[in-house]
Amino acid sequence: MIRIEDVIARIPDWQGRSVSATPMRAGLTNRNYRVDVDRTAYIVRIPGRNTALLAIDAEHAYRNTLAAAQAGVGAQLVHYLPDLSVMVLEFIAGPTLHPQSMHTPGMLPRVVHAVRQLHAGPRFANTFNLFRTMDAYLATVHRHGMTLPEGYGVALPIAHRIEEALKARPLPPVPCHNDVMPENFIDDGTRLRLVDYDYSGANDPCCDLGYICNEGEFAPYQVEQLCAAYFGRTSRSLSARVWLYRCMTNLVSTLWSAIQHDTSEIEYDFRHLALERWHRARDLMESPEFGTWLHEARTATDRRLPPTSPTRNPVRPGGP
Repeated sequence: MIRIEDVIARIPDWQGRSVSATPMRAGLTNRNYRVDVDRTAYIVRIPGRNTALLAIDAEHAYRNTLAAAQAGVGAQLVHYLPDLSVMVLEFIAGPTLHPQSMHTPGMLPRVVHAVRQLHAGPRFANTFNLFRTMDAYLATVHRHGMTLPEGYGVALPIAHRIEEALKARPLPPVPCHNDVMPENFIDDGTRLRLVDYDYSGANDPCCDLGYICNEGEFAPYQVEQLCAAYFGRTSRSLSARVWLYRCMTNLVSTLWSAIQHDTSEIEYDFRHLALERWHRARDLMESPEFGTWLHEARTATDRRLPPTSPTRNPVRPGGP
């Protein structure tokens, strides 16, 4: 295990200064510390155990963190220890969001602005595919004999149908966060900042929107509002894409939680989280609207992206 004391000893600028480290109750993948050096605060992110099982590539996370900071939405990277995959980041003062705060008046435009700022920013070092991530997680679960919620097997052919529907009329990929939880937004008092790029990569922008809807527990009318705010217009096919990605985020999160239950050193009820996400996914797959979402995503007869869409500068897969 990497100790915070060992990290501090590796930072030349911190030697001979007053340094104190405080663990932070933030994040379900890494161990995070606030480190105060004299009167300046930083965040130190130490990778959790067996993060490779979660398909996290430290080099991609590092490079995409730099790109997000350049876009003006991510935290600035101060130090990087590549042999430990440890990042030292600027400390952003302010509260993190939570599912309830996502519903406060005026918050949705701020969330959309931050996400669009990221999507229109410098290209990311890699691509991210939620379906291939699902395949990798499933292989890990089976290889290590991990436990999934009862009935999860029915999701596999449904996930294939979702993938085929989304591939029929794809959107150009943009730099995506791919884990847009409310807790990854920090309100600095002026704007929302978006942190933690472990799962980032060029992807369909609707994947990030699906995460927002899922983690913010959006009602159907709020999904429509989000799509209208992001794309500049309402659209049945674009809303359908968001609903399908919302379903997929729950299917993948179920697997992620099952892996974390067996491997994580963080104290958290990952088994309960796996069950919760599975129930959400099952409710969406059993929804009367599910067939309509598949049809609308495949046909996309009403889709016409506005000139202000961030997809105007698509990211070519494969990095810089």
